[in-house]
Amino acid sequence: MYRLLRQEGRAKRGEFHTVHGIIQTPVFMNVGTVAAIKGAVSTADLEEIGTQVELSNTYHLHVRPGDQIVKQLGGLHKFMSWDKPILTDSGGFQVFSLAGLRKIKEEGVYFNSHIDGRKIFMGPEESMQIQSNLASTIAMAFDECPSAKADRKYVQASVERTTRWLERCKREMERLNNLPDTINKEQMLFGINQGAIYGDIRIEHAKRIAEFELDGYAIGGLAVGETHEEMYDILEQVVPHLPLEKPTYLMGVGTPANILEAVERGVDFFDCVYPSRNGRHGHLYTNYGKINLFNAKYELDERPIEEGCGCPACRRYSRAYIRHLLKAKEMLGMRLCVLHNLYFYNTMMTEIREALDSGEFIAYKKRKLQGMAAGEE
Repeated sequence: MYRLLRQEGRAKRGEFHTVHGIIQTPVFMNVGTVAAIKGAVSTADLEEIGTQVELSNTYHLHVRPGDQIVKQLGGLHKFMSWDKPILTDSGGFQVFSLAGLRKIKEEGVYFNSHIDGRKIFMGPEESMQIQSNLASTIAMAFDECPSAKADRKYVQASVERTTRWLERCKREMERLNNLPDTINKEQMLFGINQGAIYGDIRIEHAKRIAEFELDGYAIGGLAVGETHEEMYDILEQVVPHLPLEKPTYLMGVGTPANILEAVERGVDFFDCVYPSRNGRHGHLYTNYGKINLFNAKYELDERPIEEGCGCPACRRYSRAYIRHLLKAKEMLGMRLCVLHNLYFYNTMMTEIREALDSGEFIAYKKRKLQGMAAGEE
């Protein structure tokens, strides 16, 4: 259940009640693709840096170790020793982005595993079954994610099929939630809005999926080739047609600036690999812009990554030391950088919620963007 606590313009401040706890929104979900955050980050670390929701990937866990194995081990929460909410994406995006050879049919998608090449079929029912085995808090509907630049005729047909698939997802989840051996019988379902950068197709699809009365609604197929301006324009057009009293999730987005802009346009949920991926390459977010620890000027820099930051890296180590670890290819260097970046994102979301609570989000957003644009480098 979603409670809308207050609004500032279109920006929403809410609470999402789940079987695994209450999610304060807006929220950034920390991406743990194969039930782990890349960079040797443990679930104890996630608790320390203020993570509310962990996100895992249906396709990757189906391929390895296998969703049946995860089910036998008690579901994802028990498997990775995490008792807070988990969202699993449907596998749709990976099927379309990773699979070189694939055939999309009405029943689903035939493709080859990127690990060992074995043939796999995934459709709406299979995706729901896998996610039910994983026993995540929130499951995502199986959809096709067409390219932002795909032609209109293809996108229209794709979106119509995604709607038919959503109907099948909802029906299958209701069935699975009523089975005696289902681990999480209160698993929630979010539908996904698609339509590339065709505003009218997006709006029509948003209206259609809103009729399904789902637990939440995602906007997919953005940050896949279009400009930031195109993304913001689509959000402005689409979000007003999704239910206000349900959470809105912008999938795979994005930079801190993207998140601030999307919050202003009414988005509640975010996820992105940027903080962990950039951290592993020594690229760090601060309130004064991004820094690259591989730069020689940090060789003798005794300051923390950011003064006043409460993350495990900044509380104890210098830029010079972490740079040395990265240069020496010591895993600790990557780990500390990922922890800092995730802490930065999680802390920013706390600040956003506090700014919305006090009716000062627009002023906060302006300050935050100005600070980050100053540029440390």
